[in-house]
Amino acid sequence: MTQLNSANVQSMGFVAAFLTTAAFVPQLIRIVRMRSAREISLPTFLMFSLGVFLWLLYGICIGSRPVIASNCVTLVLSVSILVLKLRYDRPTDASWSGGEKKP
Repeated sequence: MTQLNSANVQSMGFVAAFLTTAAFVPQLIRIVRMRSAREISLPTFLMFSLGVFLWLLYGICIGSRPVIASNCVTLVLSVSILVLKLRYDRPTDASWSGGEKKP
């Protein structure tokens, strides 16, 4: 196998970063359209968001532009999903009172 040069490796990193980051866009669109994120696991997305934040810090420390760029965007998308999860799926007064609204 021929050795890849630095520019090719960095380009490959940007393509990989774009694909893995863009994978969250359809989920975010679905949540917004349905106004529900019940199928999203809050603990999973909290852990994922923290991991992405740490990857972002790591990318900053090593100066890797693909790691920094992808994790900035991924963090924005993942935190957006978390915010919508909390916004759309919080209990309403009706759900706490057995389905009947209190007077």
